[in-house]
Amino acid sequence: MTLNNKIQTIKTREIFKVLWQHVMRYRTMVTVLFIATVAANILDLVTPIFYKRFFDVLAQSSLAPNDSRVTILIGILVSILTITLINWACSRVSAYINVYLEPRVMVDLERTSFHHLLRHSYQFFTDNFAGSLVRRIHRLSRAFEEIFDILKESFLAIFITVIGMIIVVYQRSPVIAGIIFGWTLFFIIINYSFARWKLKYDLARAAKDSESTGLLSDALTNSVNINLFNGHAFEDGLFAKVTGELRRLRVFGWSLGEGSNSFQMIMMIGIEFAVMYAAIHFWQRGLLTIGDFALLQSYLIFLFGKLGDFRRIIRHLYESLADATEMVEILNMPHEIQDAKNAKHLTVTKGAIEFEHVTFSYHQTRTVLRDFTLKIKPREKVALVGPSGAGKSTVVKILLRFYDLDRGKILIDGQTVARITQDSLHECFALVPQEPLLFHRTLMDNIRYGKRDAGDEEVIEAAKKARCHEFIESSPQGYETYVGERGIKLSGGERQRIAIARAILKNAPILVLDEATSSLDSESESLIQDALHELMKNKTVIVIAHRLSTIMEMDRIVVMENGRVIDTGTHDTLLKKGGLYQKLWEIQAGGFLP
Repeated sequence: MTLNNKIQTIKTREIFKVLWQHVMRYRTMVTVLFIATVAANILDLVTPIFYKRFFDVLAQSSLAPNDSRVTILIGILVSILTITLINWACSRVSAYINVYLEPRVMVDLERTSFHHLLRHSYQFFTDNFAGSLVRRIHRLSRAFEEIFDILKESFLAIFITVIGMIIVVYQRSPVIAGIIFGWTLFFIIINYSFARWKLKYDLARAAKDSESTGLLSDALTNSVNINLFNGHAFEDGLFAKVTGELRRLRVFGWSLGEGSNSFQMIMMIGIEFAVMYAAIHFWQRGLLTIGDFALLQSYLIFLFGKLGDFRRIIRHLYESLADATEMVEILNMPHEIQDAKNAKHLTVTKGAIEFEHVTFSYHQTRTVLRDFTLKIKPREKVALVGPSGAGKSTVVKILLRFYDLDRGKILIDGQTVARITQDSLHECFALVPQEPLLFHRTLMDNIRYGKRDAGDEEVIEAAKKARCHEFIESSPQGYETYVGERGIKLSGGERQRIAIARAILKNAPILVLDEATSSLDSESESLIQDALHELMKNKTVIVIAHRLSTIMEMDRIVVMENGRVIDTGTHDTLLKKGGLYQKLWEIQAGGFLP
């Protein structure tokens, strides 16, 4: 089941918990940033107080216009300049720390997400688009940037502005302070409630955006299939449908936001009239001065500026929370396959493998292996054969613990696979799959992935044994040639030989060949037979193959049907018995693969 079909409820506090854990890695910077931001906002409130005094002095008729009044006015201007410069310094400190802090936290979030994602199960990645997962990682880091800026530059500023304003205005008029406080509280509650109600539409928009990204990535990855099957019109229609739904969700959400903005502007016009109307009456009674009008007007303009942003930031906050939800959902999702408590390191001395009464089902709906029992001796070379759907590839997947078993157990040299660390388990295997995937890196890097500390000479030697040195040397940049996404610049046979070279370089004690020569033509297969023989020396080998040349050379052939072992023996022995193996042999000998 994909993540889009398995929506979990991620609470806001869980998102903030993830962000907080990453921000707190930089406690000192955050503390200095907070102090500087608070100081700058407080100084913003102090400046209008001096302007009040400035206009009160201007309005005083008892002072001579060119002597003491001028001196007082100049003194006030100097004070305002000093406060402004200090404010500027605090703002610069806050800005420079922010430039240093936010990119680091964003990178940390992406690294955490990447680390967590890579450790999800094989099933997880088969159920979810890679492009959609990439989008979720980047959305989380961008969501942090937006949320942190909102909290620091908007919410903190609004809190300081409102509290500071109420304190200052209360000293002049408790009634007007009460009007401003009540209106501000009502304004914030209305906006917050509206944003909470609108969140479900933002979540729907974010989910649809991820679906659009996944569909786009899937189509681009399958561009060859689209061309071969003339699927352009179909894919255009499919993408148009999804993007049309996305457009409708965006238009609806933005229309709601604009309606809210219109209502808020009416509220601002109303509070400005109410405050000034009340101020006139208090001035008429001699309770307010001309400077108080300047103070109130400055504060109202300042408050409207902050709350004007509030209309926007509430929407952006919840959109960012919606964006962050998708990745936090994955971060909160336990890894499906986990190491057991006190799991031990696997030590392979012989390479014996045992499957004891194993039963396994995909999604608990389709049983693939039923009471599967098989013992493989140390350094024995075993081929698994059977019709499609017999469970051959599943045997490899559960051996590598891509899935956990329903019942039974698997042992390697007497050590239960479920009780050893996954890293040590995978370290003991070299796998050459039917369709090897390569990194969009150089040929040298792809081969060296089997042994990342190998020198160039070791890599080249492995390439020679896998019979791929010649075509690598003829490539434009030799071993430094990039292979393209998933190795698309190489032929199937070339990718297969690169995968074999990687396995040769790893030199693990247990080797799994999952139809490793299926993509090779007869000439290419003959080139690497010697390499495969050398690769299999002194190793326990499990081969899933249909090629007669590979099957006949195995020590033992295990015949599977419907998830069970129905027969076992050498090639000659099984042919003499007749049965399913003989049928498979006759089909292939006639030129068809079973």
